[in-house]
Amino acid sequence: MTIEVTLPQLGESVVEGTISKWLVNEGDAVTKDQPLLEIATDKADSEIPSPATGVVTKIVAVLGSVVPVKSVLCLLEPGDGKAVTPKVASSVPIRAPVAASAPPQVAPAAASPAAATSGATTKSAFGGPLASPDSRRLAREAGLDASQLTGSGEHGRITRDDILRAAAPLAAPAGRPVNGGSAGELQQLINAAMADGKAVYVPPIPNVGFGAFKVPPYVEKPGDQIVPFTRRRRLTAAHMVYSKQVSPQVVTVAEVDLQNTVRLRDQHKDRYKKQGIGLTYLAFVVHATAVALKENPGVNARVLDDSYVVLRDINLGVAVDTKDGLVVPVIKRCDTLNVRGVAMAIDEAATKARDGKLTPDDLSGASFSVSNPGLKGNLFGGAIINQPNVGILRIGEMKKRVVVVEAGGMDTIAIHPVMYMALSYDHRIVDGVTANSFLWRVRDLLEKGEFEL
Repeated sequence: MTIEVTLPQLGESVVEGTISKWLVNEGDAVTKDQPLLEIATDKADSEIPSPATGVVTKIVAVLGSVVPVKSVLCLLEPGDGKAVTPKVASSVPIRAPVAASAPPQVAPAAASPAAATSGATTKSAFGGPLASPDSRRLAREAGLDASQLTGSGEHGRITRDDILRAAAPLAAPAGRPVNGGSAGELQQLINAAMADGKAVYVPPIPNVGFGAFKVPPYVEKPGDQIVPFTRRRRLTAAHMVYSKQVSPQVVTVAEVDLQNTVRLRDQHKDRYKKQGIGLTYLAFVVHATAVALKENPGVNARVLDDSYVVLRDINLGVAVDTKDGLVVPVIKRCDTLNVRGVAMAIDEAATKARDGKLTPDDLSGASFSVSNPGLKGNLFGGAIINQPNVGILRIGEMKKRVVVVEAGGMDTIAIHPVMYMALSYDHRIVDGVTANSFLWRVRDLLEKGEFEL
């Protein structure tokens, strides 16, 4: 009996993915759990394993196509795994599932010729027309509801052109700002609105400018190296710009004397090392952060449209640098772990990140983030909040400094390891009192060094 290999749910917020690489061809014999293809989502890249031993009889989803969850990716004939004559996979069109509650509909007459020739309209996992993550983001930033748009792409898919056409009349009634994706897309919106005689408020546009200021055009010179954005870099750039646009971010800094924590770590690090666990200073910081968040829940929150929610679970995102760029794996229910548990979780996340084995679930659900600049750090820095969190703690380098300590009722000078920590917080819902209380508690725990190991 033929098996339909479908796109599984790859994370709580992942509804579709892009076919980034086929690892097999039609006619190939495969074994159970052998990777068949690679899927790229806006969370992570994942491999889809074969559910059984057999032969790939048909590749349904073509390379580069965007497919919703539960879409058929390929057909597999179970058996002894004897290969058959391969076929050309790239000629097979993408097949997407049709929602049970919504039978196929003929594309409306008003749609473009491309839509008319694409046949039936397919519902996405959102319940509306199909659209890629980039298209949905562009629609949100242009103030549009993607589920209410008519798509002109295959199977009624919403394209970027559909969004630009729909957004043009909304470009600036009553001085409404234009928000959108790339400089070219924004410029198209602006030009369309101005052609209709509308007044347009033009926000700062990358590589274009703002108001009277214009960015000088780039002229390539010998020796310059133009580096195209990778998919991860594009996602990071979009995320950071979005965070700065929507969140009024304030930074506050604390100085931490780590003498007691360093002494405690030195007493136990060799024992942990023999057990294959790296007892890093980051583990102490993450544990202290989880404790402080539990005592100051207002920082463990997210903003909604006209309200905010204080989150029950304390899930800490810990920034990890890899050869492909920065990723932020999440330690779930971090407040339930002691320092040992945190150290083990950080080790596991770092290993999976370096090996490219992180799953979308590993990267989703963070309620707060901790950023560590690594061995080549600096005094301190204010990190950009990882949306939809309302705070991120960035630790600086640890250096020996002259400090004043009390001994026998007298002030004296000593040399201790000192670190600066910078908290960036969202001033929409986090006030200075709450932020300072949280940061003070993190410092207090690290300075006392009274951790359970």
